[in-house]
Amino acid sequence: MMNNGTSGVVPLPQSVEELIQKICLAQKQPPLLATTRLLLESVGEPAALCMLQDIDSRVEFKRPFDGIVVWMINNYLANEGPPPKRLSPSSQPQNCSPLTPPGRSVCLMTKSQDETVAISASQVGYSSPQQHHLPRSPVTPRSRTLRLMTNSQDTGASSQVFEQPATDPVDYGSPQGHHPQNRSPHTAPRRYRTVRLMMNSQDDTVRRSLVLDQQRTSRPPDNSVVEMLGVTEERFSPQMMALGELEFRKAFLILNYIGPKKLEEAISSADWIRKLKDLAMVDFESEVWKRLGQNVNDSHRCKYLDWDCAKTCLYHCHVSLDGNLRFEGPYLDATRTHLQRVLGDDNVLIVKFAEDGYDWKSFPRNYYPPAYHKILKEGILVGLRRYRFFVFKDGRKEAKKKEQNISSVRCLFVRMESSASLDKNQEYLLSGKTVQEARSVFMHVHTLPNVPKYMARLSLILSKTVKLAINLADVTVQRIDDIPCLDENGNYVYDKDGNLCIHTDGTGFISEDLALKCPKNVVHGSYHNKENTEVTILNMIQPDAHFMEPPLLIQFRLFHNGSAAKGTLLVNKKLHHGTIQLRDSMIKVNPDPESSIFTNNSLEVVATSNRPRRVSLSRYLIALLSCGGVPKDFFMDALKNALEDAQSAFTNKRAAFRVSLNRGTMDGLNAARMISSGIPLDESFLQNQLFIMSKEEKKGLKGGKIPVNDCYYLMGTADPTGILEKGEVCIILDNGQISGKVLVYRHPGLHFGDIHLLNARYVKELEDFVGQAKYAIFFPCKGPRSLSDQMAGGDLDGDMYFVSRNSQLLHYFEESSDRWTSKSSPRSVSYKKQGELSDGELEEKLHQLFLRSTFQPSSSIGVAADSWMAIMDRYLTLEDSNLTEKAHMKENILLLIDIYYDALDAPKKSGEQIEVPEELRVKVFPHYMEKKENSYKSTSILGTIFDFVESYGEEKFSQKEIRKLPSFMVNTPEVEAFKEKWKELYEKYRKDMSNALNHSGKERNDAADEVINYYKQLLYGAAEFEESKRPLREIYDEALAIYNVTYDYAIEKREVKRCGFAWKVAGSALSKLYTSELGEKPLCCAPSVLKELFS
Repeated sequence: MMNNGTSGVVPLPQSVEELIQKICLAQKQPPLLATTRLLLESVGEPAALCMLQDIDSRVEFKRPFDGIVVWMINNYLANEGPPPKRLSPSSQPQNCSPLTPPGRSVCLMTKSQDETVAISASQVGYSSPQQHHLPRSPVTPRSRTLRLMTNSQDTGASSQVFEQPATDPVDYGSPQGHHPQNRSPHTAPRRYRTVRLMMNSQDDTVRRSLVLDQQRTSRPPDNSVVEMLGVTEERFSPQMMALGELEFRKAFLILNYIGPKKLEEAISSADWIRKLKDLAMVDFESEVWKRLGQNVNDSHRCKYLDWDCAKTCLYHCHVSLDGNLRFEGPYLDATRTHLQRVLGDDNVLIVKFAEDGYDWKSFPRNYYPPAYHKILKEGILVGLRRYRFFVFKDGRKEAKKKEQNISSVRCLFVRMESSASLDKNQEYLLSGKTVQEARSVFMHVHTLPNVPKYMARLSLILSKTVKLAINLADVTVQRIDDIPCLDENGNYVYDKDGNLCIHTDGTGFISEDLALKCPKNVVHGSYHNKENTEVTILNMIQPDAHFMEPPLLIQFRLFHNGSAAKGTLLVNKKLHHGTIQLRDSMIKVNPDPESSIFTNNSLEVVATSNRPRRVSLSRYLIALLSCGGVPKDFFMDALKNALEDAQSAFTNKRAAFRVSLNRGTMDGLNAARMISSGIPLDESFLQNQLFIMSKEEKKGLKGGKIPVNDCYYLMGTADPTGILEKGEVCIILDNGQISGKVLVYRHPGLHFGDIHLLNARYVKELEDFVGQAKYAIFFPCKGPRSLSDQMAGGDLDGDMYFVSRNSQLLHYFEESSDRWTSKSSPRSVSYKKQGELSDGELEEKLHQLFLRSTFQPSSSIGVAADSWMAIMDRYLTLEDSNLTEKAHMKENILLLIDIYYDALDAPKKSGEQIEVPEELRVKVFPHYMEKKENSYKSTSILGTIFDFVESYGEEKFSQKEIRKLPSFMVNTPEVEAFKEKWKELYEKYRKDMSNALNHSGKERNDAADEVINYYKQLLYGAAEFEESKRPLREIYDEALAIYNVTYDYAIEKREVKRCGFAWKVAGSALSKLYTSELGEKPLCCAPSVLKELFS
């Protein structure tokens, strides 16, 4: 790991040093980073003193000292003279810094002392000082020295030593982005060599680092110059060479476990690395941990019991503010992206940049840590592989509860070059390609008009998906027209931006034969059966039952011959076999007919239309329903019913079963299985589980998540028959189409008119298209505006719509005559067309976009939503007689809604940052929003709900004596024999689970599941009890042994949670055994059916 960059690294004049110390002490600021000190040295003592005296005169700092210094130096250097003339993309090195004095010549000393060659800075390419004191990976190779001298008349100048990254010899004379024929397509990563560079200015000796290697998207200096340097390929350390012989996941594990140390410091002998080469992954991990585990925390350990389970390997790299790198992983994950499928897991690096709690908005707009710029430009060395910036996606919404000092905007680097011996003889899809060419392997993203759209569309390759097993070469992909919106005179309708309004935004068709190849129950790119074993049960009864009807709707990503499309595909029995029909609104990237780059084609499934789960209201929906006339009593009655269930779950089987079904995701339906098997509610572990679930249930209720009967969330699409009229919908549920009035809403709608009262009707002709497929809502294709767009600007590319048949809601709710239409005027955001940018300029724009999204993201969505909630809360409690105040509040609510919807759409449309005006920002919030300061006691329905749940109090679980079930207290010879086996295994399990729980976030849950699955495999000889081929009696005896070993330990420790191992591993067998001992046969019933029966 690199030096932390504090004082002492770069010597400064005494006067400058003293002033820095004075400012740090007075303002309580940390020492300047080494990169900043180097910048100060480069401008000379007079200029440095002038800037520091200006800073010292400030009363109070509003941003970090280091950031102020860098900002002032950048301004100073930018104003020193006119910037160098931009060279054409074919002749300009990408890393050439705007700080480089134009036309400056340097002399490069070759082996012959009397031979020099003068080249200009624009030929070689200077880089700003901060770019070349970048952090080292723990895998930095040994350096060698190269002496460079300026062509100066001054003889008194002195030389300085820098560590300089360099590459293997590159044929600089070859065309950009291509390798000479006599070279391997694998370009070696940079190595660090020492460079002596002397450059004279009028007053001071300015140190600058000479860039001898450029990013591969730039044209490097002439090859003859490099040859005259006499630089030969350097040798890596023996340890590094040995690392390059390992399978990558093994090499990465070593880099994880060496922690902050260099490879050569942590491992003294390359022979030790080679000795482990052929070990199985489980044994390899164990040996490496024994040797290197002391270098890192236990949470960094990646211990899996089945490394060859076909799961995705995730490789993480954490970057600190000063550029230090920390590798973590590989972690196993059940989901996969298109990017990982095409390149391979080991060629994708997930990079997270630290934020460390700074208020980045107080920094100058384009100031970001210099080390981050360096890494984005130069890439990251992982062993002997170089990974480069490729794509990023903002995951801020789903990362709220994760590490606070790590950005939720994750960018993905991909492997572009390698010197590892294991890679040399392997074909690699991106070999010899520039980064731009590599992106074209996925889609012709270069055809898009601007940078924000470029990255928004490219990030489609990061969706978690299930790849559909079809050969797209055999599939006919047709383009069909969208259905336009027409006014009463039959004229086209256009939106405020001049775009044609359509009814079919984002939805197309797929033939039945292709749809039948799609699995059901796909959610977020994962085939979900963990808490719903319905498919497994059906397949046991009738193997082909799952595929008798296809999913009605498929949310997808399609990458085809350079184009990229997204949306939903409706099964269409009328289409010829092997046909997909896409509308223009679904095409997000058009192909470039002139491109010759091979593209990887694939149809990827994100989600399918599935059986609706239990639906709860939300605070937004409760507020809007209240405005529509639904009385408080309706919500309070529903709340009391839910609370009674949660409260009586300990003593009432029906209530307990309902809670265990609703919270089945928490334990894989273990508690529900125990109850349905006849196990008494006072069983020790079951009581503990019910307490945890009841507590979670109350937490949701407090936040307005109140379950309501006859409500569903359904995926939306357009009516293919053209029969539905304006204000009509068709809804297909379990028993087919329904008829009657329904309420329809789309989250996160905030407008009074976002809830629609519609008429659901039966359309017989629809069956000719979809057959008996289920679960969707169809919107009409008639009228001046699509119904989906009227609900918070929704579309049909996978949006889910709240549908209610609840008789009370239908009785009370009065539909608003107002509909949301954006009142905001179109903002013209000026972007340089992407085609006008050189490769280097484009990358720089992408880097800036990533850094801004990471460190200075717009908070407008959250601010607008919170302000809307606070004003709406007061609006709900205001008397109707106070018309003036109510009208003023409504006006503010409508303004906030416009801002909120604009902010939601901005990233994918214009890229602009939407701001909430100060006069609309609320400073005081209702108490149920749980803002720590500035809150008031709300008397609205939302405040009442919060207080009512709170009044139940926080119950504490009173642990009773842990007791075994009498029928399970068995000590037959067979059980006793298995007990000895499982005493040892249970001890091992506790260690394995302890290691798994050291992870954080999703990795923690995945690692814990992996441990459980391993021990289930040991018991059943299969993944699940139902799939086991072992004799039933043998399984029962072993399950009883597990039960007794586990409960004995729990009784000894007086911790009921310890009983969980028995039910997590052997729960299915124990439940069935208990039922059989009652003299009954278990009844097979799908969990979804049970939820319907007990809702």
